[in-house]
Amino acid sequence: MPRKRRKENDGLPPRWRFYHGAYRYLVPAGQEHHWDGRKQFTLGYTLAEAYKVWAERLALIESPTGDIVTVADAIERYMLEVVPTKAARTQLDDRRRLPILAKEFGHATVRPGPMGIEPHHIYEYVTRNAHRLTEARRRIELLSLVFTMCVNWGVIDRHPWKGSGMMLQREMRPKPKRRYVEDWEILEVLSLPPRKKRGSVLMCQAYIRLKLLTGLRKTDMLWLPAQHSDDGLRVTPSKTQNTTGVSQLYVWTPELRAAVDMALEARPVDIAPWLFCTREGRPLIDERQLTRRFDSQWHRFMNRCLKETKLETRFAERNLRSKVATDAESLERAQALLAHADSRLTKRVYTLKPRPVLPAKGVKG
Repeated sequence: MPRKRRKENDGLPPRWRFYHGAYRYLVPAGQEHHWDGRKQFTLGYTLAEAYKVWAERLALIESPTGDIVTVADAIERYMLEVVPTKAARTQLDDRRRLPILAKEFGHATVRPGPMGIEPHHIYEYVTRNAHRLTEARRRIELLSLVFTMCVNWGVIDRHPWKGSGMMLQREMRPKPKRRYVEDWEILEVLSLPPRKKRGSVLMCQAYIRLKLLTGLRKTDMLWLPAQHSDDGLRVTPSKTQNTTGVSQLYVWTPELRAAVDMALEARPVDIAPWLFCTREGRPLIDERQLTRRFDSQWHRFMNRCLKETKLETRFAERNLRSKVATDAESLERAQALLAHADSRLTKRVYTLKPRPVLPAKGVKG
């Protein structure tokens, strides 16, 4: 059996490792001439730099598969050319799902024919994996992107199942996790007495106060710096940083200033550059957008709330963002808070309260 990867190498591509402060690639035997004659090639000292060098280096290496014939060939090219251009967290998910897709569909041909993929193959795969429906649909969405790139590369003329009229049954669609956090539940978790003067409970309570005022995503919350401008809290959402690039300015109000001050006082390290940090002064999120440090603290916080307050069921961190949109006075206000480009997304995903409807007058007499 292969040796288990070290914790610092989890989520990295095969043959990558983080060693002596840098990301390094263990060159396969016989390919040293592509990597400056080295058996271990230093890609970079940050993850972004490493992926950039990786993509540039691979572009110089002639593809060993030649023309794309099978789905496995298309997945390999997609892995080399497209995946490194995505966000760090998306890269991790794609590198986990693409080998599964290659094992399932890799033998099929990309072009239509007896060995090609037909719409009923996709339907059968989702049906067979109905016990993990959301994950199955996300894999198929990724496979669909691979075929879209095949169209862009000129390998095929049309997508094999997009626009074919294939529909999944209504009961097979993943049900959204709808959980509205009541105001009394917020008051309960904010009343939990802390055991320490900093960090832990105080940090989570400050996080909740700030989240309910801004509606920021978890990744943007955890990257907030400790220092801010005099005009307000300026944030460029990471999800749209490379598309719209629009920044949000949350103008200072007494409530917003108090929430930020509470977060600063709850930090275990005063000189840390982040608003939410560990005892070592590191952010509660890493370069790959993984939030394990924060998730562990949130889990422990919820456990205490269930034991020591009147809270009956735990709520997830993401439910706070839904509450911000649902409690907004209008759909336009919710869209502005959540920095959505399309109001339909705000209306479909984040509004949980039922719409008030006046009853009919009925029959007189």
